Amino acid sequence: MTSPYPLDDRGQTLPLYIWLTGILLLAVFAFFVFAQAASARNGAQSAADAAALAAAQDSRDELMTGLEAAIGHDDDWLDWLNGDRFEGAGATAAAERLAGANDSTVPGGAVPTTVNGYPGYQVTVETRYTVGKSIIPGTESQHARAEATAVIEPRCTFAQDADPKRPVQLHCDGQLVDIEPEDFRPDDLPDASVLFSVHLAK
Repeated sequence: MTSPYPLDDRGQTLPLYIWLTGILLLAVFAFFVFAQAASARNGAQSAADAAALAAAQDSRDELMTGLEAAIGHDDDWLDWLNGDRFEGAGATAAAERLAGANDSTVPGGAVPTTVNGYPGYQVTVETRYTVGKSIIPGTESQHARAEATAVIEPRCTFAQDADPKRPVQLHCDGQLVDIEPEDFRPDDLPDASVLFSVHLAK
């Protein structure tokens, strides 16, 4: 009995099948490597965002401490509301703590910077983990890196002729805050987020 298909046609189909299967497997492996790298990159970016915000928040806390001490004792206490009267001594440590919590390090520390006139910090992190083994040589030792910048933005304004020795009303993005220097207590100040906004730079 004669086969309905020529033998030479069936012989040519097998190599084509093997070739297409190889291409498909290569595409799958390439996609897997891409997914590994993207996952590591996303993890690094999350760590960088958290670290930069932590550095800025630490300096905001320093601002609040300085403001509390200045009101009623320092005639230029209103200058603290500009948001730049801090030393930032604890910024790097704060960034390292948050990066560590995300399995990353901050090789260069929290670097002071200015964005649109607002003080802040730029942070670059490197993951402790690697991209992982793959068909591409070297990925098993490749660490992901990312950077982020967070700024401290003052939220309050006051009358230009405000007397720091007399009661002052602050306008903080729609919220009114009354400060009476001669009878001031730290509890009179609202939460730090009312006076200063900390956010990632766009």
